[in-house]
Amino acid sequence: MLDQVETRAHRTNLAPIPMECDAPHLKIVGELPRELNGTLYRNGPNPQFEAPGAHWFLGDGMLHAFHLENGRASYRNRWVRTPKWQAEHDAGRALFGGFGGRKLPDAPATSCTDSGVANTNIIFHGGRLLALEEGHLPTEIEPGTLNRLGYCDYGKGIAGPFTAHPKIDPVTGEMVFFGYNAAGPLTPALSFGSVNAAGVVTRFDRFEAPYASMVHDFIVTDNHLLFPILPITGSMERAMRGKPAYAWEPEKGAYVGVMKRNGSAKDLVWFRAESCYVFHVMNAWEEGDKIIADVMQFEEAPLFTHPDGSPTDPAKSRARLCRWTFDLSGNTDRFTQTYLDDVTGEFPRIDDRRAGLKSAHGWYACANHDLPFIGALSGIVHVDGKGSRLGNYLLPAGDTISEPVFVERAKDAAEGDGWLLAAVWRARENRSDLAVFNATDVDSGPVALVQLGHRVPDGFHGNWVGAA
Repeated sequence: MLDQVETRAHRTNLAPIPMECDAPHLKIVGELPRELNGTLYRNGPNPQFEAPGAHWFLGDGMLHAFHLENGRASYRNRWVRTPKWQAEHDAGRALFGGFGGRKLPDAPATSCTDSGVANTNIIFHGGRLLALEEGHLPTEIEPGTLNRLGYCDYGKGIAGPFTAHPKIDPVTGEMVFFGYNAAGPLTPALSFGSVNAAGVVTRFDRFEAPYASMVHDFIVTDNHLLFPILPITGSMERAMRGKPAYAWEPEKGAYVGVMKRNGSAKDLVWFRAESCYVFHVMNAWEEGDKIIADVMQFEEAPLFTHPDGSPTDPAKSRARLCRWTFDLSGNTDRFTQTYLDDVTGEFPRIDDRRAGLKSAHGWYACANHDLPFIGALSGIVHVDGKGSRLGNYLLPAGDTISEPVFVERAKDAAEGDGWLLAAVWRARENRSDLAVFNATDVDSGPVALVQLGHRVPDGFHGNWVGAA
């Protein structure tokens, strides 16, 4: 009995699920708001086959679509049928392993060379549904069926890697993006550009960063672009020696490049600060000659080692809401870092109608601050524009939660008036719910639960696409 209790206590939701399925009529506990008409798309790693030395970040993308309409709910999941997925499916085994898209030593020489997994985010812009993963071009997905339509390069308007975190301007509809490793694997070059609301590339440019870094997210305000170069460093020389391709090197320092949105790469100004790592930005805006950015900051990077393979400090490898302030007056090349809360959290979201503008509401998935942190996120924090807590909800012990996605009640609703949608893993039952919260009253818990009969594995990001 003790063994069973310990196994349950340490069970996680990381393992992949082995099937694709459709569930047209899901049980609902509570009542779904009738205004929720559309689809929540979520993306995350779900490796088709185990590969030696595989990092969680590199699992094949699986899309999970929760369709809500008139108080009813259905579900569909599909692997993204990338060239890699198809080649491995046909071979009946893994062909790739490790960072950099390296083929396994015993993979057939004639097999696929494209290691893209399209596993990190999924967005809708310019009439296209795009599955994103920062090492490759966007992958276009057919809404409804979740079939892969192919890579999207906007008529050869872009090339190379494309971030999983583009920003969509809520006023103009323009999508701003970047890509690291723009001159090839483990290089310090970054590309950046924009696609207008009609889906036409209006800009594509490139610059050199201070060093090769894993740049997961970036910052966009009304008038500026900010590119964080933080010390998860990339090294081809290290990778060729069998050492970690990406590793934590705090001595490299933290840089953020700032440029005008209508400026050019030659106008980049580099700010410095204490070494840290940030996977995700909540929001950023301008106040006079200052830029304010709220981010989830780690003192030391998680999930990666030092160059020699030694681990980072677990006590420092947890993210907290932190405010970065940049003074553009020219008085200093340093930016300040001020923690706004001590609760461990990740996956910050806002009401996207305020993206790049000063916002009064934000949410993120959090750990239970009354229990030791073991890497699991098990609640939601609601904060105001100063980072102060407005609400906090915690799941039963053992259960975990995904990124909370905000959906406005109506296009003209006040900021924050709407719902949060999040996938919840029920550890004791080993299955998942889609939880629907009143966004401004998370303390009260979900107003509705859409119940699945299987797990939705821990993943990364998702977005709501309203009915046309």
